[in-house]
Amino acid sequence: QVQLVQSGGGLVQPGGSLRLSCVASGYISSGDAMGWYRQAPGHTHELVAAISGGGNTMYADSVKGRFTISRDNAKNTVYLQMNNLKPEDTAVYYCNGKGTWYDDRYWPSPRWGQGSQVTVSS
Repeated sequence: QVQLVQSGGGLVQPGGSLRLSCVASGYISSGDAMGWYRQAPGHTHELVAAISGGGNTMYADSVKGRFTISRDNAKNTVYLQMNNLKPEDTAVYYCNGKGTWYDDRYWPSPRWGQGSQVTVSS
């Protein structure tokens, strides 16, 4: 089994920053790809960023230049640093683990974190 436990999130003003963390445990290794998704009310699930086992990254166009995904293999943790946040970034963010990475794209596995609310509002 794979467990993904998220932390971070909260309320921030436009232009502010937040960092999400996702600690993985169980049958998962540093060679596994990981991703972050989000879902806003009335919107479909959206891939925000992903990172391969080798450290390659990909981002949704809407967050390029503002969000950074990284991983600390010693801590089995993946991070999503979110800078210059906008109201349209408001959503519940989900960590996904042990997905498929191919051709610089990421397909999710059925392994999800519990979700973290991010609200960007003045």
